[in-house]
Amino acid sequence: MDIATLLERYDTRVPRYTSYPTAPHFSPAVTPGVYANWLAELPDEPLSLYLHVPFCEQLCLYCGCNTVVVRRDGPRSAYAEALMEEIGLAADAIGARRRATHIHFGGGTPTALPAHSLRRIMHRLRTRFDVAPDAEIAIELDPRHLPADRLAALADIGITRASLGVQDFAPDVQQAVGRIQSFACTMAAAVALRTHGITALNLDLMYGLPYQTTESVTQTARQALDLDPNRIAVFGYAHVPWMKRHQKLLPEAALPNPLQRYAQRQAIAQILVDAGYVQIGLDHFARSDDALSRAAANGDMHRNFQGYTTDQAPALIGFGASAIGSLPQGYAQNETSLPNYLAAIAHGTLPVARGVAITPQDKLRREVIENIMCNMRVDLRAVAAAHNADPSIFAEAKQTLAHMQSDGLITYKNNVVEILPPGRPFVRTVAAAFDAYLAPGQARHAAAV
Repeated sequence: MDIATLLERYDTRVPRYTSYPTAPHFSPAVTPGVYANWLAELPDEPLSLYLHVPFCEQLCLYCGCNTVVVRRDGPRSAYAEALMEEIGLAADAIGARRRATHIHFGGGTPTALPAHSLRRIMHRLRTRFDVAPDAEIAIELDPRHLPADRLAALADIGITRASLGVQDFAPDVQQAVGRIQSFACTMAAAVALRTHGITALNLDLMYGLPYQTTESVTQTARQALDLDPNRIAVFGYAHVPWMKRHQKLLPEAALPNPLQRYAQRQAIAQILVDAGYVQIGLDHFARSDDALSRAAANGDMHRNFQGYTTDQAPALIGFGASAIGSLPQGYAQNETSLPNYLAAIAHGTLPVARGVAITPQDKLRREVIENIMCNMRVDLRAVAAAHNADPSIFAEAKQTLAHMQSDGLITYKNNVVEILPPGRPFVRTVAAAFDAYLAPGQARHAAAV
């Protein structure tokens, strides 16, 4: 079947499945009190910690993150103090100094915080949590804004992995999206990080942006390889102007159509695979000797709000405005509004605004979806048995799976679903077949490809 027909059938608007249930189904039913009880009930097992910094020097028009442009150190320092207060509130609710095996600073641009604030935050984390000696401590960076004092602070606080935003190196694309970033600037950041001992580097690339072509994204992919990254994430631009109003400033007429987006995705993937990178899950590529490649090969890879991860911790605690925590009992999201977040912290209250308690059926479907997203395969009978359920619970997915099998995207036999190479771009659509909350035709998510 030709790709145009497949895109028409399966390039639907579906979640990215970094959680299940997904964020649109969170509600105010998860209150600060509920969250505090969940923290107190955590088993004595390792934790993963996420800290969200919602500041940037300037706004990139494609951005779908929770961030604001703040250029003064005063508000940034105040936010850092609030983060430290929240770390204390959560640690108090947990009631014991638990081991932390993964720490991730995301944003926004975490290095927007002053160098002394980064040091103070990490000191607070190490005081209130038992940070493992071999913990992965990762941070997201904007190569255009990486002053010397921040580099020194990153080395001092023990950063082990840095993710550099690139998106695209073509000047016309950069002009359209409001992010002017030369290859030389990006290379300088990579060299500086490695000089400071931060040798594990990730790159973020994007397709589907205005004025991108198959030829231009291929050139960007080749330039990205010159940076010698350990991992490369290749995201499809999510055009959701009803959620992110600044995206209305993009020249919509210059956005690639679905067939062009698909061609761009495939072209980038081919360049990276030909260079020896292992294609992982939906949108990640890693060196064969990278921990993520090994986890994928062993079936130990997971998916969380930061994407694909080697993190095995059963609970993730989120800090900062809009941060989401994932606990055995459910998900909890902080206030997304910066003033509301700061006000809650000022009142000594955990800043949770919404979330969802997960049911036994949610856990069953979450495992199915994670297997599909991570392993490109799921044994429905085995997963159902592990949750004391019958595979017939997935009866509603059979028609979609049968269609996808007849179209050569998956195999579906003896309750085993396996995604074939042509089906990889549509993996989110396969996962959506098991989403009991997704209402057909009503989703306002980004397109699958």
